[in-house]
Amino acid sequence: MAQYTITLTDAEDKALKYVAFDAQEWIENVTKNRCRQAIDEIVDIEIKTKLDAGESISGSRDEIVLASTLKSAAERDAEQTQIG
Repeated sequence: MAQYTITLTDAEDKALKYVAFDAQEWIENVTKNRCRQAIDEIVDIEIKTKLDAGESISGSRDEIVLASTLKSAAERDAEQTQIG
């Protein structure tokens, strides 16, 4: 399981506490929600790809994501940088 740490300036921390009752909870919520959206997108792409290829679809959403060979944002950016 991945673990991430961020550092906020004092001003950023104060600003976040202005809009969020619990800063840690807010950060976790926004991150997990964005991950959920990305999981939905990856699952949709993988299902469409398999259906178009006439392949069967099996596994949980997490298993589909983990088995996906889609490139990361960093990999896609590196390819675009090499092309441009």
